[in-house]
Amino acid sequence: MSSDEKQVAPRSLAEALRAKDDGSLAALLRARPDLITPVPTDLTQLATRAGTRASVVRALERLDRFTLQTAEALAVAPEPADRETLLALLAGDENDPAVVGAFPHALAALREQALVWGPDDRLRLVRTARELLAPSPQHPSPTGLGPTVAEATSGMSPGRIQEILTAAGLPTTHDAVSAVASLTGLFTDRARMAELLAAAPPDSLDVLSRLVWGPPYGQVTADPASRLRWLLDRGLLLPTAPGTVVLPREVALHLRAGRAHRDTQPLPPAVEPAATHRPQVVDTTAAGQAYTSLATIEELLKDWDEGGPTVLRAGGLSVRDLKRTAVALDVPEPVAAFWVELAYAAGLLASDGEADERYAATPAYDEWLELPAAERWTRLATAWLSATRTAGVIGGRDTKERTLAALGPGLDRSAAPEVRHRVLTLLAALPEGASASPDSIVARLHWERALRGAASSDDLRARLARWTLSEAESLGITGRGALSAHGRALIGAESSAPAPETETASGPGDKLPVHHHRHHPAPPPQPRSAAELASAAARAGKLLAPLLPEPLDHVLLQADLTAVAPGPLQRPLADTLDVLADVESKGGATVYRFTPGSVRRALDAGRSASDLHAFLSEHSRTPVPQPLTYLIDDVARRHGHLRIGSASAYVRCDDDALLNEIIADKRSQGLRLRRLAPTVLAAQADPATLLEGLRSMGFAPAAESAEGDVLITRAHAHRTPPRTAPEPVPDGPPSPDTTLLGAAIRAIRAGDLASTTPHKPTAAAPGRNGTLPRTTSAETLATMQAAVLTGDTLWIGYVNAEGSASQRVIAPIKVEGGFVTAYDHTADEVRTYPLHRVTGVAELADEQA
Repeated sequence: MSSDEKQVAPRSLAEALRAKDDGSLAALLRARPDLITPVPTDLTQLATRAGTRASVVRALERLDRFTLQTAEALAVAPEPADRETLLALLAGDENDPAVVGAFPHALAALREQALVWGPDDRLRLVRTARELLAPSPQHPSPTGLGPTVAEATSGMSPGRIQEILTAAGLPTTHDAVSAVASLTGLFTDRARMAELLAAAPPDSLDVLSRLVWGPPYGQVTADPASRLRWLLDRGLLLPTAPGTVVLPREVALHLRAGRAHRDTQPLPPAVEPAATHRPQVVDTTAAGQAYTSLATIEELLKDWDEGGPTVLRAGGLSVRDLKRTAVALDVPEPVAAFWVELAYAAGLLASDGEADERYAATPAYDEWLELPAAERWTRLATAWLSATRTAGVIGGRDTKERTLAALGPGLDRSAAPEVRHRVLTLLAALPEGASASPDSIVARLHWERALRGAASSDDLRARLARWTLSEAESLGITGRGALSAHGRALIGAESSAPAPETETASGPGDKLPVHHHRHHPAPPPQPRSAAELASAAARAGKLLAPLLPEPLDHVLLQADLTAVAPGPLQRPLADTLDVLADVESKGGATVYRFTPGSVRRALDAGRSASDLHAFLSEHSRTPVPQPLTYLIDDVARRHGHLRIGSASAYVRCDDDALLNEIIADKRSQGLRLRRLAPTVLAAQADPATLLEGLRSMGFAPAAESAEGDVLITRAHAHRTPPRTAPEPVPDGPPSPDTTLLGAAIRAIRAGDLASTTPHKPTAAAPGRNGTLPRTTSAETLATMQAAVLTGDTLWIGYVNAEGSASQRVIAPIKVEGGFVTAYDHTADEVRTYPLHRVTGVAELADEQA
């Protein structure tokens, strides 16, 4: 900026934006993407939008604590304020070196986001931000400061103000304005204020000490005590309403040694390591949990393979079904809710959309099962990172006091992806193998988003951070609380060098170099392209794959009718064993138990006894125990001896003695059986009930078709129609890419040129006054044709087909057939306009043409 430009201070935010270069405008639009949706027509509209309440609140919410404190200090400073005054409010009389070092970065951040404008000697906070941050009785400032002397005495009688001057040892004045100025001058003069307070009674100083850090308001009686009367007489306390007094801002600042905040925090709280493990231990622990996560998702969807729980009328999973799922997975209900939501976020689970709507696996689940284990894990991990659905809120209440159900509506929290990414990034900044305490992570997040982070640890960002640490451990991104190597690759933080987070300093001077490059709040993660995401997932999968256990092709059969799987099993073996045996226990080794019911289940699925013997001999590393062989042969011998079909239902058997045994058994009375023939019993129960009833009595009946053939009951895999994974709910407008930024800035510049370029006065358009030019059709046509010959640039008013009016700067190229073809500086392209939609035309001034 030249010396001439420095002398001319901008009179508005629009003028300040007009003086910025394209790089600064791009930084503004990148930091506040809501300003570009839609693209403003010119810089005046951009400035107006940047000052709206919604946009300013959103910008303030993304400031770190010290930058927000800088804005709060500027809100209580005289307007306009100079740089030195603002710094004094932050650094205090002791001139805190940490504050001095961080101040330039904080002020630059406020300028970059157009929250502060003006030169260093005339700094101004955007009006809306000042209204939000300045102290008022309805909205106390975080600074704890009250109104200024001028604001507090605005309704006071002139005579009372003169009495205060006399009591304070000041000469009286001729008017209230000069009296207030004299009192303000006393309160801002450190030496004179020190003399005044030195004469104060100790009890009066005690009153001031209770109000100095806020809240600045107090209650008094109609007849104040002497310690209060001394303060009221000298204006050190000023009445604001009957029975209420306030400590003026200037007095509080003197008592605070110039500080606007009691606790100024220029440095982010360090995330210190809580424990350190060998990186190899972390990686193997995380890999083990990653494999468990795959097994859990498979077990969940296998349990729902034939159609899962029904969908509630309001959407989601019932509490009863969630409890059943938790029991089936052998995990607590909140953990079961996390796995259900993860499967849904990954597109592996959805509702089938049928009349009796149920949850079931999607076709994508079958494709997912065929992928290598590492790739299956990256699908889950990337879905979790970007999902806005938050399992942690399940069981809570929405704004209408309705319970939030798993898979139901209302679970999206748009801040979740940013918090997850930031928590993992903070872990990545620690030395490899180091974990961090949740409290230190939460404290850091509160500093980075000061307005969003409440003072308590129960705010949403704090809960999201704690859920992230727990979920990342369950998913195998972290191990023992530390970020794994594949977790680093997943978030693009593969460098193993310790970050400056872990540096310590012996004094303030040692901290400053560390602080300079890490003061700024961590920007929200920029959206990565699909290629970048795929590349990061591939790197993570490549690091994880060698750590995952290899599936086994064998089990160990034992004499107590159990089989031990010493590790994960290959899919065909695991699927067959799930039918032939029941899972008794899980862990590092899975124990399966063979029972008559499980063997019958395998026979019902079409396996013969010889098939089962061959299967066990092939896949057992130990000899097949004789009890298991006897069990299979015994169940197979009795399997299908009884035949059940549909009449309503009947029992058929060649052994009439067996039918006599059934009828004589008291347990069969509920089936209401009667003999139709020596080898046939009829029942009033349906076939399924009859089948289950006889099995419960210890028999092994087989269902048969109408043709008399044995029905083979194989597991039926119910699938939904093709479904897409739920789309994350964005946390505001997406950050614009470089191409969009460039096009938007060109359009804004061109629109600003059209609205600010001087134009030649004409009879129809005597001067630019913010309205569209008006000329007759003949004048418009003649001016256009002349501009084609001379190459002049024109200013036109244009109304489109929707009736929206705009002004443009064009260079006409051709006029024919009622249309003008011209290079439109506003749109930065050649366009054709109907002449009947042009309201008027004016030539640009000579110096601008």
